[in-house]
Amino acid sequence: MNNLKYSNTVLVNLIISSIVPFLIWGPFFPDLIVSISALFFLYYVFKNKHFFYFNNKLLIIFFIFCCYCIFVSIFFAEDTFFSLGSSLFYFRIGVFSCFIWYLIDRDKSILIYFYYALFLSFLALVFDGYFQYFTGKNIFGLKLIGVRISSFFGDELIMGSYLSRLFPLLFALFIIKKKHKYEIYFISILFILVDALIYISGERTAFFYLNLSTVFIIILIKEYQKVRLLTFIISIALIFVLSAYSDKLLNRMFKMPAEGMGLINNSEINEKEIYIFSEIHDGYIKTALKMFNDRPIFGHGPKMFRLKCSNPNYSTGKYSCDTHPHNFYVQLLAETGVIGFLFLISAFFYVLYASMKQLKSIIFRKSRYLTDYQVCLLASMLITLWPISPNGNFFNNWLIIVYSMSIGFYLQSHNKKKQ
Repeated sequence: MNNLKYSNTVLVNLIISSIVPFLIWGPFFPDLIVSISALFFLYYVFKNKHFFYFNNKLLIIFFIFCCYCIFVSIFFAEDTFFSLGSSLFYFRIGVFSCFIWYLIDRDKSILIYFYYALFLSFLALVFDGYFQYFTGKNIFGLKLIGVRISSFFGDELIMGSYLSRLFPLLFALFIIKKKHKYEIYFISILFILVDALIYISGERTAFFYLNLSTVFIIILIKEYQKVRLLTFIISIALIFVLSAYSDKLLNRMFKMPAEGMGLINNSEINEKEIYIFSEIHDGYIKTALKMFNDRPIFGHGPKMFRLKCSNPNYSTGKYSCDTHPHNFYVQLLAETGVIGFLFLISAFFYVLYASMKQLKSIIFRKSRYLTDYQVCLLASMLITLWPISPNGNFFNNWLIIVYSMSIGFYLQSHNKKKQ
């Protein structure tokens, strides 16, 4: 009986942690695992009456937000069924975070499974990414797209996003793992290679997220502060070397964004104008703000930007339409109004509040408010919630699965500390 129970635990841990490599191939299998896990966990909670997993302020607020999105889809969206496609089952992400919390409570070995899933996925991308950078093709023959490295992601240019968003979770799990000294040297080399790979991927937002989370972690952690600082400094030096041999990369990462925002002159543009992120992003954001001004309280409904952006009442020119306005906060203003926006900004303020308490405890030399493990998890949440940057669709399955994982680990740790 014990052997059967152990086998079941191993199987569940393998399936759940397999989300990490599956995310490289797309959202289908990760979303399938999340959905089945959510259904299983709901059955478990109601059968055993373990409702305490949902008795958490952060989760309660999230579930209220999900109900609100469904309400807006039904009563305010122009195409109710299309809008419900994004909002109706959004709650499964919160349930999946609780499921990770439950798995850690049941068996701490899930932490090791996730660590090695992340470690091996990062190692594979580092090997294949540099192989593609230096040869022009990855091991499967996928070519570089301009100066952009995509590795196993192919036409989806999100390798840097994957690495930068999951890097804090990898660091968090490394911190709490029992390890030999040689593992510290090995992971340090991996950190350096990952830092530089995110840069040469050509994903500017991903590189910004990497720097933001790294500075945040270095300031607020204790035990591995010097390790991360040293690896980051070496990474910056390596980036300078790589940039010296690639004018195209240097142009994409620094000159193009500066020109796009109108901060420096572009020889092809006579008139100088300041844009939000770029001329294209500026058009999307202004269109979304026009939609918000039309319905400031409840918005137009989740997923409605793509249907309403071509409307002459909202369109701002040739750069008005896309599937989303490329900023979470602006998207929620347009699609869920100021009420939906308040849920997201409240989550961001929570991260700032916890960070300030940690900083205060460091300055006044009291016991730390957060462990180093929690700081790294909070860094993952910070880059997801950061308001001043272009990003993806708030209701995108791939993205929400990525950021739901760190939340699950944080909820378990936070609840354990309260107990």
